[in-house]
Amino acid sequence: MQLLQLIQKNNFNRVSIPLPSSKSESNRALVIDALTVGKNTLSNLAEARDTQTMIRLLQTNPAVFDVLDAGTTMRFLTAYVAATNQNKVMTGTPRMCARPIGILVDALRSLGAEIHYLGTEGFPPLAVKGLPQQLTSKIKIRGDVSSQYISAILMIAPLLPLGIELELEGKIGSRTYIEMTLELMTQFGINYNWEENTIKIIPQAYRPTHFAVESDWSGASYWFSLLACADSGSFFLEGLKEKSLQGDSAIVEIMSHLGIKSSFEKGGVSLEKQKVTGLKSWDFTHCPDLAQTVAVTCAILGQNTLFTGLESLRIKETDRIYALQQELAKFNAELREISTESFQVIPSVTMPRQVQIHTYEDHRMAMAFMPLVTKTNLWIEDPEVVNKSYPSFWKQVAQAGIYQETLPSDPL
Repeated sequence: MQLLQLIQKNNFNRVSIPLPSSKSESNRALVIDALTVGKNTLSNLAEARDTQTMIRLLQTNPAVFDVLDAGTTMRFLTAYVAATNQNKVMTGTPRMCARPIGILVDALRSLGAEIHYLGTEGFPPLAVKGLPQQLTSKIKIRGDVSSQYISAILMIAPLLPLGIELELEGKIGSRTYIEMTLELMTQFGINYNWEENTIKIIPQAYRPTHFAVESDWSGASYWFSLLACADSGSFFLEGLKEKSLQGDSAIVEIMSHLGIKSSFEKGGVSLEKQKVTGLKSWDFTHCPDLAQTVAVTCAILGQNTLFTGLESLRIKETDRIYALQQELAKFNAELREISTESFQVIPSVTMPRQVQIHTYEDHRMAMAFMPLVTKTNLWIEDPEVVNKSYPSFWKQVAQAGIYQETLPSDPL
């Protein structure tokens, strides 16, 4: 097992961070591009492994779409393959094949798609054999499980002969990701109507256009956290927009309570330290990818904070609730379950001399716990897991002045 050692540092000179491009925007733009008749110009696509996997599969078009560990790629391409009447096997890593996809498959089948499970019912791998005839335009999908199922259906809707009338049942989670999908579609010429819990899209064609991907707000969140946990310093984060399609831009408001002042300037946003006013609670329903980062920050800063909206965290790259509970305990903090819908961060009161973080094959676990380096010497297991979304992460951490060394075995 490879380990990355980070030596404690809690003061940072101003440094400019060239953030990665948004994986969420890139993956949606690539699917829309594949569905467009004509040539789009896409720029600033993400270098993340998930996006590069999407590009490779769309360009080479193999008989088997192996998405590796990319959940977004699995869900988006399953709908894409069905809508374009292709015959494909959809598969991935063992963890990917343990992540549910039944809600999306049921929705596609109700539209008329022929899809068969090749293993366990409700999970990849799948055999997709196209959508020879649309049976209905009206379908229902639970709104509280994964917005990626909803986005996958929405992006293929304009190409379907009957269009789509999609009813979202119950509470809608990650609404900002659905809004991102629809806004991207409008930039490629698509009109839609969203009233209450129903989204209607009539048959129409995507129009070729130029689209430039914004920098990634999820990636930005780790720098907000690092500075919040530090004693002093400032960062400039490149390529971020004040008016963003990304729901994770909520990190600006969250971190304003945790000691970070954000000032938008030409080319990005400047972060400065200020007084911590305190974060009593936050609902992560529409920004679940920020939960790990904020939990670690609150635990370090002594914030006893109530977290809600974490329902989707158990079906991500790992069970992120369990992973957070295990790793927070290593520096005497806690994510305590209050109810099925709420958790309390109990902050650390004593910090060990060194901490080793297990990453659970989850890129966000590695990056979310990085700010611990402001309080103790840190060991990160399997550091290359960040390649899924942020390949340059550790290089940029080093540029910020944090000394690091890669070791081949367990030192603790």
